[in-house]
Amino acid sequence: MKRFAAMVVALVLIASVAFAGKTYQFMGKILEVKDNVIVVDKNGEKFEMAKDANTKIKGDLKVGARVTVKYESRATDIEVKSK
Repeated sequence: MKRFAAMVVALVLIASVAFAGKTYQFMGKILEVKDNVIVVDKNGEKFEMAKDANTKIKGDLKVGARVTVKYESRATDIEVKSK
């Protein structure tokens, strides 16, 4: 029974890693901070990134601060069209 439980835990961990999106990052200066969005200037280009209660924030988010934003690429909705 212990062996079975260990296998289930291992499979869940492997599945969570397999289905995670690829991680990317960019750096820039904060232009705006809202409850659920941060706007960052990356070399003259504005990037809006959503944030929520699960977003890990290290430091004080304030306008003018330099930040490194890490994010994942994953599909949120896929619709297949018939031919």
